[in-house]
Amino acid sequence: MTTSLPAFPAMGENLLDTCIRLRKIAPVVEAEFPGGVPAYLALTQSAVREILAGDNKTFLRDPKHWPALYDGSIPEDWPLRAIVQGDHLSTKDGDDHRRLRGLVGKAFTPGRVQALETRVQEIVDQLLDDVVAAGDGVDLVPVFTEVLPMSVICELFGVPEPERLRLRKWTATLLAHTTPPEEAFATQNELMAYLHELVERKHEEPGDDLTSGLVQARDNDDKLTTDELVGVLWLMLIAGHETTVHLLGYAIVALARNPGQLALAKAGNRWDDVVEETLRYRHSVMMTSFRFTAEDVTVAGVHIPKGNAVGVVYQSTGVDTDEYGETANQFDITRPQTGHLGFGHGPRYCIGAPLARLEGRLALASLYRRLPELSLAIDPADIPYSPSFFTIGPLSIPVNLGTVRP
Repeated sequence: MTTSLPAFPAMGENLLDTCIRLRKIAPVVEAEFPGGVPAYLALTQSAVREILAGDNKTFLRDPKHWPALYDGSIPEDWPLRAIVQGDHLSTKDGDDHRRLRGLVGKAFTPGRVQALETRVQEIVDQLLDDVVAAGDGVDLVPVFTEVLPMSVICELFGVPEPERLRLRKWTATLLAHTTPPEEAFATQNELMAYLHELVERKHEEPGDDLTSGLVQARDNDDKLTTDELVGVLWLMLIAGHETTVHLLGYAIVALARNPGQLALAKAGNRWDDVVEETLRYRHSVMMTSFRFTAEDVTVAGVHIPKGNAVGVVYQSTGVDTDEYGETANQFDITRPQTGHLGFGHGPRYCIGAPLARLEGRLALASLYRRLPELSLAIDPADIPYSPSFFTIGPLSIPVNLGTVRP
């Protein structure tokens, strides 16, 4: 399948630059995805908010609502099938979505997340000891920004430490749009087999973790099936760490590029503001996996026929000049936060928002308290970013430490 539509991603162009260019055409633009597959991109904050408000009604997540996946229009070996057709919480609609979300949401209430603060701080401090021991030139991604969210979510769901690196590698492979089809499908199969095995292990030897609790809910009153449980784990273990990895990375790079903002954050202990502005300025999610139109619909004046795929581009909404003015693409923690879409909107608002905010605040406050002279060891323009139009963020952040405090 080939089309005459604008390509997404565009060859040789930064993904965000592509989105800003396409946004000048219309708030919602039809584009050609890898493999010649057409789908729509919602690029402005108002258009994205409108779509998110229509979740479970006008816009559905179950891929059965995208006829092109099944009528031969899209090749069977299209690599994005491994993500689009995954059977997990984010592909459920209506009552099924509300039921599963209700079970998982009990673990992420603000009160329960706040109770995790001491343990999260312990993990942060241990990781910073490792950063200090490594010395100048240490890459913060593999030893800090990746390990912290992975450690927290895996402890929460009872994934043993020796198994976490595999989970991280599977995530990176699945979310990269450069992954060959056969590798994408093989990775998805490996991940699903692992999650089924984890569920069986928690059935045989339950622990004090969320996976064990969900297994008990399955066994005791049949509130969810094994496939539903595995689907919940798939989403929570991947989305529950990947987005926070990039939140931390983007914040560190933005503060290095804007030393005046770093000084403000230190002086006023404004790490909550750093987290919120980072969520707006460079969202970890470039584009969500697709939603599908349940009927003909008009969004921001653009007609989208029934049965089409739509991706909402979170990163583009954060630099929408109609919403944030001409300084939209500037990092400014003093900016009034007027309702960014960093954790979504509507019935699919991010369950893990309180945990992500807690991790971000503790990690950044501790990093710059312990290493007040921290600086990038390379030019910010040379930082590599993940090859994905789903989640995107720094792959490597080498730094020099400067003065080290206890």
